[in-house]
Amino acid sequence: MKFGVLQFFSWTRRIPLETVYERALDRIAIMDEGGFDAVWLAEHHFNTYSVCPSPALMATHVAARTKHLRIGTAVTLAAFHHPLRLAEDLAMLDILSGGRLNWGAGRGFDLKEFGAFDVTPEESGDKLYECVDVVLKAFTNERISHAGHYWDLHDVELLPKPRQQPHPPFWMAATSPDSIRRAASCGYTILMDPHASNAEIGRKQDLYREALVANGHDPAGREIPVARLIAVAATDAEAEEIARQGAKWTITSYGPGTVNAGVDLKPEDDPAERYVRDVAIHGSPEKMVDRIQELRGTMNLEYLMCAPLSHESFMLFTEKVLPRL
Repeated sequence: MKFGVLQFFSWTRRIPLETVYERALDRIAIMDEGGFDAVWLAEHHFNTYSVCPSPALMATHVAARTKHLRIGTAVTLAAFHHPLRLAEDLAMLDILSGGRLNWGAGRGFDLKEFGAFDVTPEESGDKLYECVDVVLKAFTNERISHAGHYWDLHDVELLPKPRQQPHPPFWMAATSPDSIRRAASCGYTILMDPHASNAEIGRKQDLYREALVANGHDPAGREIPVARLIAVAATDAEAEEIARQGAKWTITSYGPGTVNAGVDLKPEDDPAERYVRDVAIHGSPEKMVDRIQELRGTMNLEYLMCAPLSHESFMLFTEKVLPRL
């Protein structure tokens, strides 16, 4: 089983943003020596939820400060980028990191971002897939020509090419059943969201594998990172309260209705309590070990992308949970 960390750069404005970055980089240094597979950086714009508008730039800095950790994007908002410009940045990052790039792409959710970058939510999926297609072709062909709906390219040589061949590992973020089927039809491996319940993740995993087979793609050997909020404390009760406060903050930061879009939410459910009950993994270190082992069987969990809800949660997970798993 592998473990990564979904690293946010959340800013409350009470402290300098530089301090947020310094604390995150200190945590990443611990990951580099602590048995984690990768740190995953999320692209966000115009929101204090995570101030990381350029994951490639942040990843290059992370690469210079680490030796072992793979460096992922979860995700690059590809529909907002010109594919050749994005491919250049990713290829340079892969070279400068010594071939440690994991590339994840997705369409995003924030209407402010769509509006600012002049991309409509309705076209974002098609633009995402065309951008990804161009980037992967640019990585794997000496020269590229492309006649698409959004970009028209003629005999372009991407320089540099990435270090990892044929290209860095790639994942497509997929949340809804339709997005899962679309990713599977292309043969893409998927990243799974932090908002669906554990039971829903299990059903989505089954749907994804069925769709792969239906489209002639082999499901074997695919690492599917599943993002989960985690809360770890000395006691189960303390951890549950950390999970509850973290759930409330997540719902407020993302915006009303966003985090519950497409999930199985009963009318009487409190959204934060749904997170605590069905989504977040929380407890004492001993309970966390047992719970994660249980989820390996019930939701095919083989790659846990942790989103720690407190620094204590991160440290206890690193020191007392990870070594036992």
